[in-house]
Amino acid sequence: MSAASEVSAGQASTGDFDRVLVVDLGAQYAQLIARRVREAHVLSEIVPRDITAEEVKARKPIGIILSGGPASVYSDNAYGIDSELFEVGVPVLGICYGHQLLAHSLGGTVERTGSAEYGKTALDVVGDSVLFSSLPPRQDVWMSHGDAVVAAPDGFSVTASTAGSPVAAMENREKGLFGVQFHPEVIHTPRGTELLQRFLYEACGARPTWTHHSIIEKSVEAIRGQIGDQKVICGLSGGVDSSVAAALVQKAVGSQLICIFVDHGLLRSGEAEQVEATFRDTFHVNLIHVKAEDRFLEALAGVTDPESKRKIIGETFIRVFEDVAAELTDTPFLVQGTLYPDIIESGTKDAAKIKSHHNVGGLPEDMQFELVEPLRDLFKDEVRAVGEELGLPPEIVWRQPFPGPGLAIRIIGDITRERLDILRAADSIILEEVRRAGLYNELWQSFGVLPLIKTVGVQGDGRTYAHPLIIRAVTSDDAMTADWARVPYDVLEAMSSRIINEVPEINRVAYDISSKPPATIEWE
Repeated sequence: MSAASEVSAGQASTGDFDRVLVVDLGAQYAQLIARRVREAHVLSEIVPRDITAEEVKARKPIGIILSGGPASVYSDNAYGIDSELFEVGVPVLGICYGHQLLAHSLGGTVERTGSAEYGKTALDVVGDSVLFSSLPPRQDVWMSHGDAVVAAPDGFSVTASTAGSPVAAMENREKGLFGVQFHPEVIHTPRGTELLQRFLYEACGARPTWTHHSIIEKSVEAIRGQIGDQKVICGLSGGVDSSVAAALVQKAVGSQLICIFVDHGLLRSGEAEQVEATFRDTFHVNLIHVKAEDRFLEALAGVTDPESKRKIIGETFIRVFEDVAAELTDTPFLVQGTLYPDIIESGTKDAAKIKSHHNVGGLPEDMQFELVEPLRDLFKDEVRAVGEELGLPPEIVWRQPFPGPGLAIRIIGDITRERLDILRAADSIILEEVRRAGLYNELWQSFGVLPLIKTVGVQGDGRTYAHPLIIRAVTSDDAMTADWARVPYDVLEAMSSRIINEVPEINRVAYDISSKPPATIEWE
């Protein structure tokens, strides 16, 4: 069975929810729009700009949102959409570039007026409006545009304007078409959430049923329908994603679940023992501990390319699962804690690939399993909420994310046992100091990165030539965007001092102050 041909329980579980499609027109905020829709308890799904009207109809949405984008509607490489989307029969909301594209496609006028607007802008509501009916007549909004709609298409009424945008908002109630030049999804538009809710509830008639309780109910139903009375194995790492996935499947099929913890030798210090104690001894999960360090390190020997690392690790995981499944039950089902950001970042035929997640882009084509992915449609914060609803303990639910490929993508270059030991020792100190400072739950992730270079230093009046270590700490809500954490200097000083004094192979410590974008959270 090809990995690309599979239908998981996660995909099937969303069929009974009202769905809004967010058409990604190249905006940095497409994911944020999708999150704002979900915060209103409506399921959202990001789709590529070249999706056809027929493909949209097949997904049965109750509404469509066109995101912003970096281009002008008049540029040679302007992003377009299937014009039939406006005739699908569901309400459409265009935001920023989506607003301009809506106007341009239907006969309105978009021009570069010379009055670009960036940042906080005063907006005046004019006339009767569905989107603004409960909002004040004058409000601040967040703008980011050069072109502007200066004349609305026939059948549209202008509902708001600013000094630089004569048509800052427009509506065609009869056809259910709406456009706003500003960004209602960002916090800098104070009443933006209310406007989006007006579109969802009033224009689209959405039911706010996308709740944690309902997600669990539908997931359990879908898992039972997919698995039936057969055995199912779960790749359990001890992280929040695989733990919540395992808890959902156990709730659905009970003793049919067998969890497999693969120790690939790329874990942090003491992690294997912690997973064993937590899931076998505390939660009494049917857990098989496979020690496969030699197998993984042999496969990774000499490999330096990050994408190759991820794909090798992904394939080796699958081969280990296949071997165990053949010995146990020969089950065709494998549970994975795949999340929605994993799908987005691993790329599709239309979306740019940021990096191949080992459990998505790293899967082998000849994989024999049918995947069970109950979290496939969820962002990380939604997964945590589901975990709390299922009764998982805080130390599991709020555990900082740890990548499936483990320390292999935090060592820049070739992976060796020696380098793994160096990084484990330094990483352990980082986490100890983060916890000591009470910052663990405030940070999305905090860890060390070991580059394959050495630097000159001086210790004990002697010259040293050893590795540097980079400390990486970020804050985030869902890992789609992240900001570098402003860790207090005294905490960084404690980390640096301890690492240099306690890990002989390291003589220099640096702190990464890059945000995502343009960087990613992990270095590889």
